Amino acid sequence: MAAVHIDAKSLHYTPLNQQIRKAICDGAKEITIDNVLGQRFIGDGLRGNDVTITVNGVPGGDLAMFMSGPTIIVHGNADHAPGNTMNQGKVIIHGSGGDATAHSMRGGRVYVRDSIGYRGGIHMKQYMEKRPILVVGGSARAFLGEYMAGGLLIVLGLNGQVPVAERGVGSGIHGGEIFVRGKVEDKYLGVGAKQLPATVEQMAIIHPIIEDFAKAFGIDPEPLISAQYSRIAAASARPFANKYTPE
Repeated sequence: MAAVHIDAKSLHYTPLNQQIRKAICDGAKEITIDNVLGQRFIGDGLRGNDVTITVNGVPGGDLAMFMSGPTIIVHGNADHAPGNTMNQGKVIIHGSGGDATAHSMRGGRVYVRDSIGYRGGIHMKQYMEKRPILVVGGSARAFLGEYMAGGLLIVLGLNGQVPVAERGVGSGIHGGEIFVRGKVEDKYLGVGAKQLPATVEQMAIIHPIIEDFAKAFGIDPEPLISAQYSRIAAASARPFANKYTPE
């Protein structure tokens, strides 16, 4: 079984996800799901590096939660928390993502062509070689990268958008890093976050990621590669140390 088509019109998310799992167990490597309208948990917990799932429509919450390996391509927007606690694989969203995009993400990549809602990248974390990556083409709302413990978050501000113009950026961040094309106004930085111009060495690391993002959406990478970026990271490993009683 090489390819499978599923019509999700009027289909509850439970039998839809059962059909997806059965197709993979039967050996399907390419699965296309049409008429998706709010069905939750698509791709959750799936494994298999050689599996690609194409979603035509708007998937519901927690897309690719706990996923380890597959690639999910969404032709439309995604509801809240795509990539929640994802472990490995790739999610490519040809639209916008909801609140808590990449919540607690542990590995893999999430690419959002347009914008995301509040608390994108909250609690992202990493362990040794597992480094989650979230790239946002448009803008992000408040509390971007809140409580980040690891990983990489990049916001590009395409089509003249301001990458981040709301409060709490990096609030409580104690690991990982946020790169923004241009600069975030200091008044929008959260507690424990500091901002500095990205160095040449840092840019050399994120350039291949930006190029991969641009390739996924057919975007010219050159204006993004040649732009100036700011890096937001932890000012301290214990941003809320003064909130606790000394030993």
